[in-house]
Amino acid sequence: MAFFDWRTMLLALPGILVAMTFHEYAHGVVALRLGDPTALRAGRLSPEPWAHIDWFGLLALLIFGFGWAKPVPIDPRYFRHPRRDMMWVGLAGPVSNLVMAFAFALALGFWNRIAPASMVGGIGYYAAEVVDTAFVLNVAFGLFNLIPIPPLDGSRVLAGLVPGSVARAIYRLEPYGLVILVLALVATPLLPAVLNPLRQAVAGGLWSGAEWVVRGVLR
Repeated sequence: MAFFDWRTMLLALPGILVAMTFHEYAHGVVALRLGDPTALRAGRLSPEPWAHIDWFGLLALLIFGFGWAKPVPIDPRYFRHPRRDMMWVGLAGPVSNLVMAFAFALALGFWNRIAPASMVGGIGYYAAEVVDTAFVLNVAFGLFNLIPIPPLDGSRVLAGLVPGSVARAIYRLEPYGLVILVLALVATPLLPAVLNPLRQAVAGGLWSGAEWVVRGVLR
């Protein structure tokens, strides 16, 4: 999804900042819990967006729908079980996005139950649009990063699950990973054909769960 008009960009910007910030922050927190203080020492263990923004990556994401944040530095030499611990560090980012998506779905669910429908066009209406866009973006960001192609987090997760020889082969793909990823996204319909239904299914499941919680609280 690409954002070409200023209105859509402004609606998307809060959700993008949340998705990128908490994704990278989660990597750093889990790495610290597993013994790696690198992100903390670098001043990157922060929930503030400015610590994680790559301005070119943010601009690319706003314009083309494909961008990146500034990766949190991780040093696996601190880990007792490097391959397994890198798997948990890699998984933390996408999971944080799905948690944030559920939080946004909850907020929107309560808002839809409480706010009057007559507020269309007002501040509350646009706030709800921002939250809805943040929900969609966090689901998309989390699932995209689970693609098992370096340098995405899914490659770390996969490397932690397969035998060591296969994991080493995955790590050797890292210098070519971005080219492979772009080709997989642009030159073939395979990734979009898998990601789009998966994104819809996960978004639907999170929304249904949020609605169940809202109904339970407000009944």
